[in-house]
Amino acid sequence: MSEVQTKSLIAQILDTWIQGEKSEKLTLANYANAAAIIHQNVDDINWVGFYLYDQQLKQLVLGPFLGKPAVTVISPDSGVVGQSFTAQSTVVVPDVKAFSGHIVCDPISNAEIVVPITKADGTKLGVLDIDSPTLNRFTKQDQTDLEDYIQTLLGYIDRI
Repeated sequence: MSEVQTKSLIAQILDTWIQGEKSEKLTLANYANAAAIIHQNVDDINWVGFYLYDQQLKQLVLGPFLGKPAVTVISPDSGVVGQSFTAQSTVVVPDVKAFSGHIVCDPISNAEIVVPITKADGTKLGVLDIDSPTLNRFTKQDQTDLEDYIQTLLGYIDRI
């Protein structure tokens, strides 16, 4: 018996929005709307956005986001963002103050989740970064849903 896999609700919203806008080929717009959809539909967060890998700089550069102004350039070996990008795995930090090397953008942030964005061929595009003012905010289900969200987004983005 085969198990039918369904997209998370937030991934379905993203899919519907991009198809409705007919923006399938508009990478920057899709990143921007992806951040906005999370901002509107995920409770108890204070920052959401993307850091995109710049091949020439060999750095992660701030992309579309919602929240307070943020660090513009992050090294792939720095902070939660860099760790997720380098390890190519989702990093959930229940308490950012206990994370050695955490890069503070908003002092009210207490928890963070970072999901890598990687094409099927292994090309590393960047990460999705989300902060919350609440300790232990991000659950295993949040991780699963956000990883699904990124897989959906990958169908609509290319390197900028």
